[in-house]
Amino acid sequence: MSPRSVELALKKQRLQLKSAILRDAFAYQASSWAPAFAAADRVQAGIRWLRQHPALPIAVLVALLVARPRAMQRLAGRGWLVWSGLRRVHGALVSALAMLPGGRS
Repeated sequence: MSPRSVELALKKQRLQLKSAILRDAFAYQASSWAPAFAAADRVQAGIRWLRQHPALPIAVLVALLVARPRAMQRLAGRGWLVWSGLRRVHGALVSALAMLPGGRS
């Protein structure tokens, strides 16, 4: 084996060892995020279930509208305020990001 081949083989081995160490460190650090990822997975599964079974939430909404119309009206008004506020914040963030160098247009 030529000296160059031996040098490249050793370099490859060192890089593989370093990569294994970095993978282990990443796995250890990412393990602290596991509960957050699990919660996000549960939320996503719940949203998927609601999309597949829309009759139940609609029935609950109609029942609440019949039983508590004023409370639902207040809740809808608050929801509208939150929605419009989020849209304004989103628009402001997009505008601010567009002004940054290299920002998207």
